[in-house]
Amino acid sequence: MKLGKIFRTAWEGLMLNKARSFLTTLGVIIGVASVIVMLAVSAGAEASIADQINALGADLIIVSPMRGVPGAARTLLLEDAYAIQKQVTGITGISAEQTPPPQNVRAGGRTLEAIALVGTTSDFPHVRDYAVAEGRYFTADEDDRKAKLVVLGSGIAADLFGTESALGQTVTVGAVKLTVIGVMESKGIVSDVDYDGRIYLPLNLVFQKYMPAAMLRADAVRTIYLKAENQEKIPSVIAQTSALLVDRHKVDAAKPDFTVQTQQDIIATQEAATAAFRDLLAWVAGVSLLVGGIGIMNIMLVSVTERTREIGLRQALGARPFTVLAQFLIEAVILSLAGGLVGVFVGVGSAYLFGSLGDMRTEIVPFSIPLAFGAAAIVGIFFGYYPATRAAKLDPIEALRRE
Repeated sequence: MKLGKIFRTAWEGLMLNKARSFLTTLGVIIGVASVIVMLAVSAGAEASIADQINALGADLIIVSPMRGVPGAARTLLLEDAYAIQKQVTGITGISAEQTPPPQNVRAGGRTLEAIALVGTTSDFPHVRDYAVAEGRYFTADEDDRKAKLVVLGSGIAADLFGTESALGQTVTVGAVKLTVIGVMESKGIVSDVDYDGRIYLPLNLVFQKYMPAAMLRADAVRTIYLKAENQEKIPSVIAQTSALLVDRHKVDAAKPDFTVQTQQDIIATQEAATAAFRDLLAWVAGVSLLVGGIGIMNIMLVSVTERTREIGLRQALGARPFTVLAQFLIEAVILSLAGGLVGVFVGVGSAYLFGSLGDMRTEIVPFSIPLAFGAAAIVGIFFGYYPATRAAKLDPIEALRRE
């Protein structure tokens, strides 16, 4: 029998039970759609993280206390930042930061509860590529003399003063009255940090007024940011900074109480976490395809049982075992490919839908479509082979005797 006729016979067999054929493909549809959506979500997450972190500055170097080391949070000091600024070459700016407990902020009869405070040094806007939209940032001299000044995130300024200018206004942060000298440009949420919902104060003022002395040293900082002259200078800056801090902290260079990272390091870490999440989802999608394949095999076995007499009659009329095998194998492949095709449309549509309607960013990964479709074809062949073989091996006489 020619292949075209075998294909037509297989197609007619499937069309005899349209509802059952459709239900059989559901598992494959879900599996293929899952693969495409899963890769689109993970690719979107990776792209979003990379864009957000790069927006903070590609030449940024981050010095932090080593996590998990007892007492390390108290070892990175403002004096370390000053020492780095004086002795490390290849940087254009340095900013130290500390984040005290959130405080209530009051102004104009309005109160905002538990607002995040950030104590910074004067180079913060330059180092973090974060411009002041209105007014100015505080100077190094104002930081040194603990001037009672504050720069508001754009969201805080809008919440407190609406369309009215915040410059020159007095706000009460905790129990301290401060004068607003600037409003930062809107930056939105970056890596889960709402930059517009924070306020920025001189670091020495934060040490004096807002840091719980029982928790940290008075001049301990959470992070020191360095801005390298260019990306080629980054390795040298990291080496100089590490050597300087090892010497100042009197620690073993192999077991430092600090970390020095670049934005690329953070991106790589985030990508590794995203990749682990993607692998987990890949297993879930793989299980869906496996379940879909088992569903196809079960239905094909039922079909072989129901059509035993038909198979026996065809064999008695001269059909070869290979023809019977090909017919049932083609039926399984048609089911899986049809499910795969529908799954591609469902997956692509779902990815666009998630990206359009929700906050989740999705990006269709081109290779995910042939990958998922190919997996569906393999599933059809693999799980369809056993029922097809079973049909091909039926004895025509025994088959005709069955009711």
